[in-house]
Amino acid sequence: MNKISKSRRSILSGLAVTIGGLIFLRGAKASNSTPRATEGPFYPTESMRTQDIDNDLVKVQGNNHKAIGEVITLEGTIKDQNGAPLNGLRIEIWQCDLNGKYLHTEDTRTVMYDQSFQGFGHDITGPDGRYSFRTIKPGKYPGRTPHIHVKVLDSKRELLTTQFYEANNPENIKDSLFRRMSDDQAEFVLMRYLPADHGEVATVNIVL
Repeated sequence: MNKISKSRRSILSGLAVTIGGLIFLRGAKASNSTPRATEGPFYPTESMRTQDIDNDLVKVQGNNHKAIGEVITLEGTIKDQNGAPLNGLRIEIWQCDLNGKYLHTEDTRTVMYDQSFQGFGHDITGPDGRYSFRTIKPGKYPGRTPHIHVKVLDSKRELLTTQFYEANNPENIKDSLFRRMSDDQAEFVLMRYLPADHGEVATVNIVL
Protein backbone atom coordinates (compact mmCIF):
# COMPACT_ATOMS: atom_id res chain seq x y z
CA MET A 1 0.00 0.00 0.00
CA ASN A 2 2.85 2.35 0.91
CA LYS A 3 4.59 1.56 -2.36
CA ILE A 4 1.39 2.34 -4.30
CA SER A 5 0.93 5.59 -2.39
CA LYS A 6 4.52 6.58 -3.05
CA SER A 7 4.10 5.72 -6.71
CA ARG A 8 0.93 7.82 -6.95
CA ARG A 9 2.63 10.69 -5.17
CA SER A 10 5.54 10.48 -7.61
CA ILE A 11 3.20 10.52 -10.61
CA LEU A 12 1.20 13.44 -9.20
CA SER A 13 4.39 15.30 -8.34
CA GLY A 14 5.69 14.73 -11.87
CA LEU A 15 2.45 15.98 -13.36
CA ALA A 16 2.56 19.06 -11.15
CA VAL A 17 6.09 19.85 -12.29
CA THR A 18 5.14 19.33 -15.95
CA ILE A 19 2.01 21.49 -15.68
CA GLY A 20 3.94 24.12 -13.75
CA GLY A 21 6.59 24.14 -16.45
CA LEU A 22 4.00 24.57 -19.17
CA ILE A 23 2.40 27.45 -17.28
CA PHE A 24 5.82 29.05 -16.83
CA LEU A 25 6.67 28.68 -20.51
CA ARG A 26 3.32 30.11 -21.49
CA GLY A 27 3.91 33.04 -19.16
CA ALA A 28 7.45 33.50 -20.43
CA LYS A 29 6.21 33.50 -24.00
CA ALA A 30 3.54 36.07 -23.18
CA SER A 31 6.14 38.35 -21.56
CA ASN A 32 8.07 38.44 -24.85
CA SER A 33 5.11 39.53 -26.93
CA THR A 34 3.08 42.68 -27.34
CA PRO A 35 0.46 42.79 -24.57
CA ARG A 36 -3.20 42.60 -25.46
CA ALA A 37 -5.71 45.29 -24.53
CA THR A 38 -9.44 45.80 -24.80
CA GLU A 39 -10.89 46.81 -28.15
CA GLY A 40 -12.96 49.49 -26.47
CA PRO A 41 -16.47 50.60 -27.39
CA PHE A 42 -15.60 52.63 -30.50
CA TYR A 43 -14.13 50.22 -33.05
CA PRO A 44 -15.69 51.57 -36.29
CA THR A 45 -17.53 48.94 -38.30
CA GLU A 46 -17.31 49.02 -42.09
CA SER A 47 -20.51 51.04 -42.42
CA MET A 48 -19.12 53.77 -40.14
CA ARG A 49 -15.79 54.21 -41.94
CA THR A 50 -15.08 56.67 -44.70
CA GLN A 51 -14.54 55.20 -48.17
CA ASP A 52 -10.90 56.20 -47.74
CA ILE A 53 -9.38 53.72 -45.28
CA ASP A 54 -5.74 53.83 -46.38
CA ASN A 55 -2.75 54.37 -44.09
CA ASP A 56 -2.88 58.18 -44.31
CA LEU A 57 -5.40 59.31 -41.70
CA VAL A 58 -4.47 62.97 -42.04
CA LYS A 59 -6.00 63.36 -45.51
CA VAL A 60 -9.46 62.11 -46.45
CA GLN A 61 -9.99 61.53 -50.17
CA GLY A 62 -12.26 64.25 -51.59
CA ASN A 63 -11.56 66.64 -48.70
CA ASN A 64 -9.18 69.51 -49.42
CA HIS A 65 -8.32 70.13 -45.77
CA LYS A 66 -5.80 68.38 -43.55
CA ALA A 67 -6.73 66.97 -40.15
CA ILE A 68 -6.28 69.25 -37.16
CA GLY A 69 -3.41 68.20 -34.91
CA GLU A 70 0.30 67.44 -34.88
CA VAL A 71 1.09 65.09 -37.77
CA ILE A 72 3.29 62.09 -37.02
CA THR A 73 4.45 58.94 -38.74
CA LEU A 74 3.68 55.76 -36.81
CA GLU A 75 5.73 52.87 -38.11
CA GLY A 76 7.36 49.61 -37.13
CA THR A 77 7.54 45.92 -37.86
CA ILE A 78 5.43 42.90 -37.04
CA LYS A 79 7.48 39.80 -36.25
CA ASP A 80 7.08 36.49 -34.49
CA GLN A 81 8.93 35.68 -31.29
CA ASN A 82 11.85 34.23 -33.23
CA GLY A 83 12.36 37.57 -34.97
CA ALA A 84 10.98 36.46 -38.32
CA PRO A 85 9.05 39.21 -40.18
CA LEU A 86 5.38 38.46 -40.84
CA ASN A 87 4.32 39.27 -44.39
CA GLY A 88 0.80 40.04 -45.59
CA LEU A 89 -0.78 40.86 -42.23
CA ARG A 90 -3.42 43.56 -42.02
CA ILE A 91 -2.85 46.15 -39.31
CA GLU A 92 -5.61 48.60 -38.42
CA ILE A 93 -5.50 51.69 -36.23
CA TRP A 94 -8.30 53.91 -35.00
CA GLN A 95 -8.29 56.87 -32.63
CA CYS A 96 -10.26 59.92 -31.61
CA ASP A 97 -9.61 63.25 -33.30
CA LEU A 98 -7.95 66.19 -31.58
CA ASN A 99 -11.32 67.09 -30.01
CA GLY A 100 -11.54 63.66 -28.36
CA LYS A 101 -14.33 62.48 -30.66
CA TYR A 102 -14.39 59.03 -32.29
CA LEU A 103 -15.64 58.13 -35.75
CA HIS A 104 -18.41 56.01 -34.27
CA THR A 105 -22.19 56.35 -34.11
CA GLU A 106 -22.27 55.60 -30.38
CA ASP A 107 -19.93 58.45 -29.50
CA THR A 108 -22.88 60.79 -29.03
CA ARG A 109 -21.17 63.55 -27.09
CA THR A 110 -21.95 67.04 -28.38
CA VAL A 111 -18.46 67.60 -29.77
CA MET A 112 -17.80 68.46 -33.40
CA TYR A 113 -15.92 65.70 -35.23
CA ASP A 114 -13.05 66.78 -37.48
CA GLN A 115 -14.33 65.75 -40.93
CA SER A 116 -10.79 66.04 -42.30
CA PHE A 117 -9.58 63.26 -40.01
CA GLN A 118 -9.98 59.72 -41.33
CA GLY A 119 -10.27 58.22 -37.84
CA PHE A 120 -9.52 54.69 -39.07
CA GLY A 121 -6.95 53.26 -41.45
CA HIS A 122 -5.09 50.12 -42.37
CA ASP A 123 -1.84 48.91 -43.87
CA ILE A 124 -0.53 45.54 -45.08
CA THR A 125 2.91 44.35 -43.99
CA GLY A 126 5.50 43.59 -46.65
CA PRO A 127 8.14 40.83 -46.75
CA ASP A 128 10.14 42.74 -44.10
CA GLY A 129 7.09 42.88 -41.81
CA ARG A 130 6.99 46.66 -41.94
CA TYR A 131 3.91 48.86 -41.53
CA SER A 132 3.50 52.63 -41.64
CA PHE A 133 0.79 55.20 -40.92
CA ARG A 134 0.52 58.95 -41.24
CA THR A 135 -1.71 60.21 -38.48
CA ILE A 136 -1.88 62.77 -35.65
CA LYS A 137 -0.76 62.63 -32.07
CA PRO A 138 -3.76 61.12 -30.27
CA GLY A 139 -6.34 63.42 -28.79
CA LYS A 140 -7.54 62.99 -25.22
CA TYR A 141 -10.79 61.11 -24.73
CA PRO A 142 -12.45 61.88 -21.34
CA GLY A 143 -11.27 59.49 -18.65
CA ARG A 144 -8.37 58.07 -20.69
CA THR A 145 -4.78 58.96 -21.41
CA PRO A 146 -4.07 59.70 -25.11
CA HIS A 147 -3.81 56.43 -27.01
CA ILE A 148 -4.15 54.76 -30.41
CA HIS A 149 -6.07 51.50 -30.86
CA VAL A 150 -4.38 48.77 -32.89
CA LYS A 151 -5.61 45.50 -34.37
CA VAL A 152 -3.60 42.91 -36.34
CA LEU A 153 -5.35 40.35 -38.54
CA ASP A 154 -4.36 37.42 -40.74
CA SER A 155 -7.10 37.61 -43.34
CA LYS A 156 -10.17 37.88 -41.05
CA ARG A 157 -8.57 36.07 -38.11
CA GLU A 158 -7.70 38.46 -35.31
CA LEU A 159 -4.16 37.97 -33.98
CA LEU A 160 -3.88 40.93 -31.64
CA THR A 161 -5.80 43.88 -30.30
CA THR A 162 -3.84 46.40 -28.26
CA GLN A 163 -3.32 50.11 -27.61
CA PHE A 164 -0.30 52.37 -28.10
CA TYR A 165 0.52 55.14 -25.62
CA GLU A 166 2.72 58.24 -25.63
CA ALA A 167 5.92 57.72 -23.66
CA ASN A 168 6.34 60.03 -20.66
CA ASN A 169 2.79 61.34 -20.84
CA PRO A 170 1.89 62.21 -17.22
CA GLU A 171 -1.70 61.05 -17.85
CA ASN A 172 -0.49 57.45 -18.26
CA ILE A 173 -0.20 56.79 -14.53
CA LYS A 174 -3.83 57.83 -14.06
CA ASP A 175 -5.10 55.47 -16.77
CA SER A 176 -6.56 52.20 -15.45
CA LEU A 177 -5.63 50.20 -18.56
CA PHE A 178 -2.08 51.50 -18.71
CA ARG A 179 -1.53 50.78 -15.00
CA ARG A 180 -2.44 47.09 -15.51
CA MET A 181 0.76 46.55 -17.48
CA SER A 182 4.17 45.86 -16.04
CA ASP A 183 7.04 48.14 -17.04
CA ASP A 184 8.27 45.44 -19.44
CA GLN A 185 4.85 45.12 -21.06
CA ALA A 186 4.48 48.89 -21.38
CA GLU A 187 7.76 49.08 -23.31
CA PHE A 188 6.11 47.14 -26.16
CA VAL A 189 3.39 49.77 -26.68
CA LEU A 190 5.07 53.11 -25.98
CA MET A 191 5.38 55.72 -28.72
CA ARG A 192 8.51 57.85 -28.50
CA TYR A 193 8.49 60.76 -30.92
CA LEU A 194 11.76 61.42 -32.71
CA PRO A 195 12.42 64.26 -35.19
CA ALA A 196 12.76 63.41 -38.90
CA ASP A 197 12.83 65.32 -42.18
CA HIS A 198 9.09 64.79 -42.70
CA GLY A 199 8.03 65.43 -39.09
CA GLU A 200 8.10 63.39 -35.90
CA VAL A 201 8.26 59.59 -36.09
CA ALA A 202 7.22 56.99 -33.52
CA THR A 203 8.49 53.45 -34.04
CA VAL A 204 6.57 50.64 -32.33
CA ASN A 205 7.54 47.09 -33.19
CA ILE A 206 4.90 44.41 -32.64
CA VAL A 207 5.81 40.89 -31.53
CA LEU A 208 3.22 38.12 -31.92
